[in-house]
Amino acid sequence: MDIHETALVYPGSVIGEGVKIGCYSVIGPKVKLGKGCVVGQRVIIEGDTQIGENCAIYTGAVIGSIPQDLKYKGEDTKVIIGKNTIVREYVTINKGTGSTGETRIGDNCFLMAYVHVAHDCLVGNRVILANVATLAGHVTVEDRVIIGGVTPIHQFVRIGRLAIVGGASRVSKDIPPYCKAAGSPIKLFGLNIIGLRRVNFSSPLKKELKKVYKIFFNSNLNTTQALEKLQKGISFSEEVKYFINFVKQSKRGICK
Repeated sequence: MDIHETALVYPGSVIGEGVKIGCYSVIGPKVKLGKGCVVGQRVIIEGDTQIGENCAIYTGAVIGSIPQDLKYKGEDTKVIIGKNTIVREYVTINKGTGSTGETRIGDNCFLMAYVHVAHDCLVGNRVILANVATLAGHVTVEDRVIIGGVTPIHQFVRIGRLAIVGGASRVSKDIPPYCKAAGSPIKLFGLNIIGLRRVNFSSPLKKELKKVYKIFFNSNLNTTQALEKLQKGISFSEEVKYFINFVKQSKRGICK
């Protein structure tokens, strides 16, 4: 371990092998830092916070602070961050409320400067949140999503796997998986073809997704009618079934 003499590391914290902690940082008594983590200068990590191996946390980040939620009454809740995640300058991550008990961020994520992740959010693996992306409470961001800078996400919104959201957008409805979305108010702009190519989706699968997208968003059918048409005895891939189920399960409504 390499802990600067001005850092305050409380008894009870668990500090893994090879961890580095910079000057004037504060590590609370219930914090667990996995091996190989690097904590920069003036970082505050508090509460019941678990951070996986080889994470990098930069100057001024605050992780594990209490929720900015008037309903929070001091429940014992958590922040859990996976391995190999980068948290840049002045990011804030609040712990969960009694509703779910935790805020969770996955593996290999990249949270750029001034990102905010509020209470009870669920962020998947390989997610990129650009500068000043702001997640309100109970937001779900699935694997391999990219969210552009200065973009607020409304409470309880879900953003599906491999979606990409343009910068300076305002997201108040669910974003379907595999899609591109941008604007204020936000609109869909087709499939995230580059993202699908990066994960090696086959040409037949991309063609199938394009067909489903067209039925949902480029036809005269409403969502209920589109679902009925797609569920009439047609056999789809698992990816398309996931897309359809995502739409069916939406509570805030789907961005169109």
